[in-house]
Amino acid sequence: MGHRLSKIYTRTGDAGTTGLGDGSRTSKNSARVAAMGDIDELNSLLGVILCEELPADIRELFTGIQHDLFDLGGEISIPGATLLKATQPARLEAAIDRYNADLGPLKEFILPGAGVPLPPSPLPEGGDDGSRTVSAPGDELRGSGRSSAARAAALTHLARTVCRRAERMTVALAAEEAVSDAGRQYLNRLSDLLFVLGRWLNKAAGGGDVLWQKGKNA
Repeated sequence: MGHRLSKIYTRTGDAGTTGLGDGSRTSKNSARVAAMGDIDELNSLLGVILCEELPADIRELFTGIQHDLFDLGGEISIPGATLLKATQPARLEAAIDRYNADLGPLKEFILPGAGVPLPPSPLPEGGDDGSRTVSAPGDELRGSGRSSAARAAALTHLARTVCRRAERMTVALAAEEAVSDAGRQYLNRLSDLLFVLGRWLNKAAGGGDVLWQKGKNA
């Protein structure tokens, strides 16, 4: 494989068009380029989240998602291409089920952010020797790790909103040109997963959900 980025600037886009993966050119304000840009922004935001101190499994999950988003961006950059497989949205569904199982049910909308502190809950169960313990999200996070998880939680809520924008733009593109079902499904599942992970990371940080209070400042 040759060097993909042997030269960074080419001046070919100075007139407001950009090259696609199939060699064709399109306006930089097209729905296709906008969808690619939103996916790139989402991927970059996940990179910011990965700068925080995260549990190893969450880090691995986010890194895998970054690779998937490059697959999706590559797919959209080539009109008519299909790169994502049905297994990729299904993998997100499995992650949603896994991390949502640690969370309590929601009866109201929540505010995006780092959450409020929760009183510590006793982890040992059984005898005084602590022979049986219950593992909870964030048990391995202490001190600065918990504040880092809180920042990661807030950033994950932000990533969810960027993901929804990427999904909206991808749906808009699909109204004009062919977009794979797996691509649309992936963004839809990913926004759900990011919502769950935002809550999960809040819990890992020792916080909890801040429930929306209708008319609070009326």
